[in-house]
Amino acid sequence: MGQLIFETVLNGVQFGVFLFLISAGLTLVFGIMNMVNLAHGSLFMMGAYIGSYVFQQTGSFALAVVIAIPFSLLLGILLEFLALRTLYARDHLDQVLATFGFILFFNQLVLRVFGATSQEFRLPDAINFPMPLFGFTYPSYRLIVIVVGLAVGAGLYLVIAKTRMGMLIRAGASNRAMVGALGVNIRMLFTLIFGIGAALAGLAGVMIGPIESVESGMGENKLILAFVVIVIGGIGSIRGAFIASIIVGLVEVIGRVFMKDILRTFLPEEFAQTAGPALASMSIYILMAAVLYFRPQGLFPARTG
Repeated sequence: MGQLIFETVLNGVQFGVFLFLISAGLTLVFGIMNMVNLAHGSLFMMGAYIGSYVFQQTGSFALAVVIAIPFSLLLGILLEFLALRTLYARDHLDQVLATFGFILFFNQLVLRVFGATSQEFRLPDAINFPMPLFGFTYPSYRLIVIVVGLAVGAGLYLVIAKTRMGMLIRAGASNRAMVGALGVNIRMLFTLIFGIGAALAGLAGVMIGPIESVESGMGENKLILAFVVIVIGGIGSIRGAFIASIIVGLVEVIGRVFMKDILRTFLPEEFAQTAGPALASMSIYILMAAVLYFRPQGLFPARTG
Protein backbone atom coordinates (compact mmCIF):
# COMPACT_ATOMS: atom_id res chain seq x y z
CA MET A 1 0.00 0.00 0.00
CA GLY A 2 2.86 2.35 0.80
CA GLN A 3 4.39 1.79 -2.63
CA LEU A 4 1.02 2.53 -4.28
CA ILE A 5 0.54 5.77 -2.35
CA PHE A 6 4.13 6.84 -3.05
CA GLU A 7 3.84 6.16 -6.78
CA THR A 8 0.41 7.78 -7.00
CA VAL A 9 1.56 11.01 -5.38
CA LEU A 10 4.67 11.20 -7.54
CA ASN A 11 2.64 10.39 -10.64
CA GLY A 12 0.31 13.24 -9.70
CA VAL A 13 3.24 15.62 -9.32
CA GLN A 14 4.72 14.41 -12.62
CA PHE A 15 1.40 14.87 -14.40
CA GLY A 16 1.03 18.30 -12.84
CA VAL A 17 4.50 19.36 -13.96
CA PHE A 18 3.68 18.13 -17.45
CA LEU A 19 0.46 20.17 -17.42
CA PHE A 20 2.50 23.20 -16.40
CA LEU A 21 4.71 22.85 -19.48
CA ILE A 22 1.58 23.11 -21.63
CA SER A 23 -0.36 25.67 -19.60
CA ALA A 24 2.60 28.04 -19.09
CA GLY A 25 2.75 28.79 -22.80
CA LEU A 26 -1.02 29.00 -23.05
CA THR A 27 -1.32 31.40 -20.12
CA LEU A 28 1.31 33.65 -21.67
CA VAL A 29 -0.60 33.83 -24.95
CA PHE A 30 -4.08 34.00 -23.42
CA GLY A 31 -3.30 36.20 -20.44
CA ILE A 32 -0.94 38.66 -22.08
CA MET A 33 -2.10 38.75 -25.69
CA ASN A 34 -5.80 38.08 -24.95
CA MET A 35 -5.64 35.44 -27.67
CA VAL A 36 -7.71 32.25 -27.42
CA ASN A 37 -5.39 29.84 -29.20
CA LEU A 38 -6.99 26.41 -29.60
CA ALA A 39 -4.06 25.45 -31.85
CA HIS A 40 -1.82 25.31 -28.77
CA GLY A 41 -2.69 21.62 -28.40
CA SER A 42 -1.67 21.05 -32.01
CA LEU A 43 1.73 22.63 -31.34
CA PHE A 44 2.08 20.19 -28.44
CA MET A 45 1.22 17.34 -30.82
CA MET A 46 3.71 18.51 -33.45
CA GLY A 47 6.47 18.62 -30.84
CA ALA A 48 5.64 15.04 -29.88
CA TYR A 49 5.66 13.86 -33.50
CA ILE A 50 8.92 15.57 -34.39
CA GLY A 51 10.57 14.28 -31.22
CA SER A 52 9.31 10.77 -31.95
CA TYR A 53 10.56 10.89 -35.54
CA VAL A 54 14.02 12.15 -34.56
CA PHE A 55 14.27 9.52 -31.84
CA GLN A 56 13.30 6.72 -34.21
CA GLN A 57 15.88 7.89 -36.75
CA THR A 58 18.77 8.52 -34.35
CA GLY A 59 18.02 6.60 -31.16
CA SER A 60 18.96 9.70 -29.16
CA PHE A 61 16.30 11.12 -26.87
CA ALA A 62 18.45 14.14 -26.04
CA LEU A 63 18.70 14.99 -29.73
CA ALA A 64 14.92 14.55 -30.07
CA VAL A 65 14.38 17.15 -27.34
CA VAL A 66 17.01 19.51 -28.76
CA ILE A 67 15.38 19.45 -32.21
CA ALA A 68 11.73 19.45 -31.09
CA ILE A 69 12.03 22.66 -29.06
CA PRO A 70 13.40 24.99 -31.80
CA PHE A 71 11.12 23.30 -34.34
CA SER A 72 8.09 24.15 -32.20
CA LEU A 73 9.43 27.67 -31.61
CA LEU A 74 9.82 28.32 -35.34
CA LEU A 75 6.48 26.70 -36.15
CA GLY A 76 4.75 28.92 -33.58
CA ILE A 77 6.44 32.05 -34.92
CA LEU A 78 5.50 31.11 -38.49
CA LEU A 79 1.90 30.42 -37.48
CA GLU A 80 1.65 33.73 -35.65
CA PHE A 81 3.30 35.70 -38.46
CA LEU A 82 1.25 34.24 -41.31
CA ALA A 83 -2.18 33.98 -39.73
CA LEU A 84 -2.79 34.59 -36.06
CA ARG A 85 -1.51 38.15 -35.65
CA THR A 86 -4.41 39.35 -37.77
CA LEU A 87 -6.78 38.02 -35.09
CA TYR A 88 -5.55 40.08 -32.11
CA ALA A 89 -8.06 42.84 -32.76
CA ARG A 90 -10.91 40.39 -33.43
CA ASP A 91 -13.26 39.02 -30.81
CA HIS A 92 -12.75 35.66 -29.13
CA LEU A 93 -15.28 33.87 -31.30
CA ASP A 94 -13.26 34.66 -34.43
CA GLN A 95 -10.09 33.47 -32.68
CA VAL A 96 -11.76 30.22 -31.63
CA LEU A 97 -13.06 29.50 -35.12
CA ALA A 98 -9.74 30.29 -36.82
CA THR A 99 -7.56 28.31 -34.41
CA PHE A 100 -10.00 25.39 -34.45
CA GLY A 101 -9.37 25.26 -38.19
CA PHE A 102 -5.67 24.81 -37.46
CA ILE A 103 -6.49 21.87 -35.20
CA LEU A 104 -8.13 20.14 -38.16
CA PHE A 105 -5.25 21.10 -40.44
CA PHE A 106 -2.50 19.76 -38.18
CA ASN A 107 -4.42 16.56 -37.39
CA GLN A 108 -4.72 15.81 -41.09
CA LEU A 109 -1.11 16.83 -41.69
CA VAL A 110 0.31 14.26 -39.27
CA LEU A 111 -2.01 11.59 -40.67
CA ARG A 112 -0.69 12.28 -44.17
CA VAL A 113 2.97 12.52 -43.16
CA PHE A 114 3.27 9.93 -40.37
CA GLY A 115 0.26 7.70 -41.02
CA ALA A 116 -2.58 6.63 -38.75
CA THR A 117 -0.46 4.29 -36.60
CA SER A 118 0.48 5.79 -33.24
CA GLN A 119 4.16 6.52 -32.71
CA GLU A 120 5.92 5.25 -29.61
CA PHE A 121 9.20 6.04 -27.90
CA ARG A 122 11.16 3.06 -26.63
CA LEU A 123 13.58 4.70 -24.26
CA PRO A 124 16.90 3.03 -23.47
CA ASP A 125 17.36 1.57 -20.01
CA ALA A 126 19.97 4.23 -19.30
CA ILE A 127 17.22 6.81 -18.68
CA ASN A 128 14.27 4.55 -17.96
CA PHE A 129 14.88 2.24 -15.01
CA PRO A 130 13.42 1.71 -11.51
CA MET A 131 15.20 4.20 -9.28
CA PRO A 132 15.39 3.63 -5.50
CA LEU A 133 13.82 6.58 -3.70
CA PHE A 134 12.93 6.88 0.00
CA GLY A 135 12.80 3.13 0.37
CA PHE A 136 10.64 2.67 -2.72
CA THR A 137 11.31 2.55 -6.45
CA TYR A 138 10.06 4.93 -9.10
CA PRO A 139 10.66 5.14 -12.89
CA SER A 140 13.66 7.34 -13.50
CA TYR A 141 12.20 8.94 -16.63
CA ARG A 142 9.20 10.29 -14.71
CA LEU A 143 11.64 11.89 -12.29
CA ILE A 144 13.39 13.47 -15.28
CA VAL A 145 10.04 14.96 -16.38
CA ILE A 146 9.56 16.42 -12.89
CA VAL A 147 13.07 17.91 -12.85
CA VAL A 148 12.67 19.40 -16.34
CA GLY A 149 9.31 20.94 -15.42
CA LEU A 150 10.68 22.45 -12.21
CA ALA A 151 13.68 23.85 -14.10
CA VAL A 152 11.39 25.39 -16.72
CA GLY A 153 9.21 26.90 -13.99
CA ALA A 154 12.23 28.41 -12.25
CA GLY A 155 13.57 29.71 -15.55
CA LEU A 156 10.27 31.34 -16.48
CA TYR A 157 10.04 32.96 -13.07
CA LEU A 158 13.55 34.41 -13.38
CA VAL A 159 12.93 35.66 -16.92
CA ILE A 160 9.59 37.29 -16.12
CA ALA A 161 10.51 38.67 -12.71
CA LYS A 162 14.16 39.63 -13.18
CA THR A 163 14.84 40.55 -16.83
CA ARG A 164 13.99 43.44 -19.11
CA MET A 165 12.06 41.14 -21.42
CA GLY A 166 10.03 39.97 -18.45
CA MET A 167 9.36 43.58 -17.52
CA LEU A 168 8.06 44.24 -21.03
CA ILE A 169 5.88 41.11 -20.87
CA ARG A 170 4.35 42.23 -17.57
CA ALA A 171 3.88 45.75 -18.86
CA GLY A 172 2.31 44.49 -22.06
CA ALA A 173 -0.14 42.46 -20.01
CA SER A 174 -1.12 45.53 -17.99
CA ASN A 175 -1.24 48.24 -20.68
CA ARG A 176 -0.10 47.31 -24.18
CA ALA A 177 -1.01 50.73 -25.59
CA MET A 178 1.28 52.52 -23.15
CA VAL A 179 4.14 50.10 -23.85
CA GLY A 180 3.71 50.72 -27.58
CA ALA A 181 3.70 54.48 -27.00
CA LEU A 182 7.06 54.16 -25.22
CA GLY A 183 8.64 52.81 -28.39
CA VAL A 184 8.47 49.08 -27.76
CA ASN A 185 7.69 46.98 -30.84
CA ILE A 186 4.54 45.31 -29.51
CA ARG A 187 4.10 43.19 -32.63
CA MET A 188 7.60 41.74 -32.26
CA LEU A 189 7.06 41.22 -28.53
CA PHE A 190 3.84 39.32 -29.18
CA THR A 191 5.54 37.17 -31.82
CA LEU A 192 8.28 36.32 -29.32
CA ILE A 193 5.74 35.45 -26.61
CA PHE A 194 3.82 33.24 -29.01
CA GLY A 195 7.03 31.49 -30.03
CA ILE A 196 7.99 30.86 -26.41
CA GLY A 197 4.54 29.43 -25.74
CA ALA A 198 4.88 27.14 -28.78
CA ALA A 199 8.34 26.01 -27.65
CA LEU A 200 6.97 25.09 -24.22
CA ALA A 201 4.14 23.15 -25.86
CA GLY A 202 6.64 21.31 -28.06
CA LEU A 203 8.80 20.50 -25.02
CA ALA A 204 5.74 19.09 -23.25
CA GLY A 205 4.95 16.99 -26.32
CA VAL A 206 8.39 15.43 -26.65
CA MET A 207 8.59 14.79 -22.89
CA ILE A 208 5.21 13.02 -22.75
CA GLY A 209 5.92 10.93 -25.86
CA PRO A 210 7.64 8.09 -23.98
CA ILE A 211 4.73 7.91 -21.49
CA GLU A 212 1.73 8.17 -23.82
CA SER A 213 1.16 7.19 -27.45
CA VAL A 214 1.91 9.87 -30.02
CA GLU A 215 -1.14 10.07 -32.29
CA SER A 216 -3.29 12.47 -34.25
CA GLY A 217 -5.57 14.50 -32.03
CA MET A 218 -3.56 13.88 -28.86
CA GLY A 219 -3.47 17.59 -28.08
CA GLU A 220 -7.20 18.21 -27.67
CA ASN A 221 -7.68 16.59 -24.26
CA LYS A 222 -4.50 18.20 -22.96
CA LEU A 223 -5.68 21.59 -24.23
CA ILE A 224 -8.86 21.28 -22.16
CA LEU A 225 -6.81 20.46 -19.05
CA ALA A 226 -4.51 23.40 -19.76
CA PHE A 227 -7.49 25.77 -19.87
CA VAL A 228 -8.70 24.32 -16.56
CA VAL A 229 -5.27 25.01 -15.08
CA ILE A 230 -5.08 28.64 -16.18
CA VAL A 231 -8.64 29.33 -15.02
CA ILE A 232 -7.90 27.87 -11.58
CA GLY A 233 -4.49 29.53 -11.28
CA GLY A 234 -5.47 32.91 -12.69
CA ILE A 235 -5.28 33.97 -16.31
CA GLY A 236 -1.86 35.39 -17.15
CA SER A 237 -0.16 34.22 -13.94
CA ILE A 238 2.81 31.88 -14.32
CA ARG A 239 2.90 31.24 -10.56
CA GLY A 240 -0.80 30.48 -10.63
CA ALA A 241 -0.34 28.12 -13.58
CA PHE A 242 2.38 26.21 -11.74
CA ILE A 243 0.49 25.80 -8.47
CA ALA A 244 -2.78 24.99 -10.23
CA SER A 245 -1.00 22.43 -12.43
CA ILE A 246 0.30 20.55 -9.40
CA ILE A 247 -3.12 20.67 -7.74
CA VAL A 248 -4.92 19.46 -10.87
CA GLY A 249 -2.33 16.73 -11.45
CA LEU A 250 -2.69 15.40 -7.92
CA VAL A 251 -6.49 15.57 -7.96
CA GLU A 252 -6.66 13.84 -11.34
CA VAL A 253 -4.27 10.97 -10.56
CA ILE A 254 -5.28 10.38 -6.93
CA GLY A 255 -8.95 10.46 -7.93
CA ARG A 256 -8.43 7.83 -10.62
CA VAL A 257 -6.54 5.51 -8.28
CA PHE A 258 -8.43 5.87 -4.99
CA MET A 259 -11.90 7.22 -5.76
CA LYS A 260 -13.53 3.78 -5.88
CA ASP A 261 -11.89 2.77 -2.60
CA ILE A 262 -13.04 6.01 -0.95
CA LEU A 263 -16.62 5.49 -2.11
CA ARG A 264 -16.60 1.88 -0.91
CA THR A 265 -16.21 3.04 2.68
CA PHE A 266 -19.72 4.50 2.85
CA LEU A 267 -21.54 3.35 -0.33
CA PRO A 268 -22.54 -0.05 -1.75
CA GLU A 269 -19.93 -1.87 -3.83
CA GLU A 270 -21.98 -1.74 -7.03
CA PHE A 271 -22.48 2.01 -6.79
CA ALA A 272 -18.81 2.63 -5.96
CA GLN A 273 -17.70 0.61 -9.00
CA THR A 274 -19.95 2.66 -11.28
CA ALA A 275 -19.69 6.11 -9.74
CA GLY A 276 -15.99 6.00 -8.86
CA PRO A 277 -14.52 6.43 -12.36
CA ALA A 278 -17.20 8.96 -13.33
CA LEU A 279 -16.61 11.07 -10.23
CA ALA A 280 -12.85 10.83 -10.68
CA SER A 281 -13.10 12.15 -14.24
CA MET A 282 -15.31 15.01 -13.01
CA SER A 283 -13.16 15.94 -10.02
CA ILE A 284 -11.00 18.59 -11.67
CA TYR A 285 -14.02 20.31 -13.18
CA ILE A 286 -15.76 20.30 -9.80
CA LEU A 287 -12.58 21.84 -8.40
CA MET A 288 -12.60 24.50 -11.13
CA ALA A 289 -16.25 25.33 -10.44
CA ALA A 290 -15.52 25.69 -6.71
CA VAL A 291 -12.55 27.99 -7.35
CA LEU A 292 -14.57 30.15 -9.74
CA TYR A 293 -17.38 30.40 -7.20
CA PHE A 294 -15.16 31.61 -4.36
CA ARG A 295 -12.41 33.35 -6.41
CA PRO A 296 -13.63 34.20 -9.94
CA GLN A 297 -10.26 35.75 -10.76
CA GLY A 298 -8.41 32.49 -9.93
CA LEU A 299 -6.13 31.59 -7.05
CA PHE A 300 -3.26 33.84 -8.15
CA PRO A 301 -4.43 36.50 -10.62
CA ALA A 302 -1.83 38.04 -12.91
CA ARG A 303 -1.43 41.28 -10.98
CA THR A 304 0.09 39.27 -8.12
CA GLY A 305 1.71 36.56 -10.34
